[in-house]
Amino acid sequence: MGYQELTLKLPPDYSAAQLRQEIAKQLRLKEFSLQIDNQSLDARKKANIHWLVRVTVLSPELKGPTPAIPPPLAVPYRPRQKKVVVAGSGPAGFFAALVLQQAGFPTTLIERGSEVRKRAAGIRAFESTGVFNPVSNYAFGEGGAGTFSDGKLTSRTKNISREKQFILSSYIAAGAPPEINYLAHPHLGSDNLPRMVKKLRATFLRLGGTMLFETMLQDLRIDNGTVRAAITSKGELAADHFIMAPGHSAHETLRMLIRRGVRFRTKNFAIGCRVEHPQAIINLAQWGRERLPGVKAAEYRLTSRGDGELPVYTFCMCPGGVVVPATAYAHTNIVNGMSLYNRDGRFANAACVAGVNLDRLLGRETTALEALDWLGALEEKFYQYANGFQAPFCGIADFINQQETARLVESTYPLGLVPAPLWEMLPQGVSRAIRAGLADFSRKIKGFETGIILGLESKTSSPLQVLREKDNRCTGFANLYMVGEGSGYAGGIISSGTNGIKTAIRIIDQQQPS
Repeated sequence: MGYQELTLKLPPDYSAAQLRQEIAKQLRLKEFSLQIDNQSLDARKKANIHWLVRVTVLSPELKGPTPAIPPPLAVPYRPRQKKVVVAGSGPAGFFAALVLQQAGFPTTLIERGSEVRKRAAGIRAFESTGVFNPVSNYAFGEGGAGTFSDGKLTSRTKNISREKQFILSSYIAAGAPPEINYLAHPHLGSDNLPRMVKKLRATFLRLGGTMLFETMLQDLRIDNGTVRAAITSKGELAADHFIMAPGHSAHETLRMLIRRGVRFRTKNFAIGCRVEHPQAIINLAQWGRERLPGVKAAEYRLTSRGDGELPVYTFCMCPGGVVVPATAYAHTNIVNGMSLYNRDGRFANAACVAGVNLDRLLGRETTALEALDWLGALEEKFYQYANGFQAPFCGIADFINQQETARLVESTYPLGLVPAPLWEMLPQGVSRAIRAGLADFSRKIKGFETGIILGLESKTSSPLQVLREKDNRCTGFANLYMVGEGSGYAGGIISSGTNGIKTAIRIIDQQQPS
């Protein structure tokens, strides 16, 4: 039994039979099995759009050895006495807790928000009434912010093959399609993720873990650099190891950690707005046609040097998606985007943001607390302008030209729009860069300037980064760890989940018998 790797060009709507036929033709084989390793769409030439499909073919008709299979993530189990408390049930916190519980550590996972079913109901109520629910919203609750944000599984982080495969296998076991193993841009869909999150929770509980919802981490009891207990809204939880995975929206948790001596530095992050277009415009620009059988919807990823001062780029593009009110607190107003698995909605949206160094933007050195204050004030500014949760908006062309938008527009945003001079509401340097970036994007994608730009997009990444050691312990602490987006070292499901898993493995390694 030998094998051969092969890259094929196949039509967008190819079938499994066509794939096998092409392999048999190129390798002249009759008996074989195959595994798809990667599949990406090549749309550089609109007259010849095709999939590039890389496969591994095994056959007794091929000479040589069988392919080497990378070893999976090893999680050694044995009963252990050391207890762990994990705060935050997003990918970083959940996968850290899952691995530790699987290894035999009695692990308690606390989450300030609701379990996913109650959370979804709270979000529906918010979108229909405009009444914000602090424990059931897009920012907080089971699964973290990513539960209702398309479920993209891309990551540029290197050397994470074992951890990434553990995460993908966990999602597949919870009902995700096997295609996430090989698609170049895999996603789970915000309609599927809640069911998967619920099944993942069941796995954690079946292993013996404890999960506490609507349980706010309020403080830490610390003795000479060692955390003794997490003080929560439902009482104290004593443990031997504590993992903080709050996400970067949890400003009061970050403030508490700073107050307790956890050291943070400010880092580059991004702010801006979200752009929205009819999906047909994007399809025409990218494919030269409104529909492409075999492909859900066209995507884009754009970058620009903006005005030469700040980089501008699109982020978290949601084909066939909707813009949602992703506010984390009652008196702030921010937006985000999400897509369902089929990506068959009429509109597309993406964040359009400028990379920011706050020290340079403000012309002075800023502390971690000042960065949180500055960002919170900007989010409150948008709330005050709208006097609620309507999304301030204007046309993209109007933003570029700094003129009011008088026309009626259609949008997927559920709580309504209010015309606004967004170019004045954003910091001057950010506004100038985004205007130049939007003009550049309008030259790259035909019709881009006809869309709208709305809301404040302020959660692409954290403005802070915790100081931590190689084992992800917070500097100066014996048993306090910080992971995920709130730590400033990760972004998205895969890199955050990996961050949590690596931390769990380091705790396990500390407890291995000599």
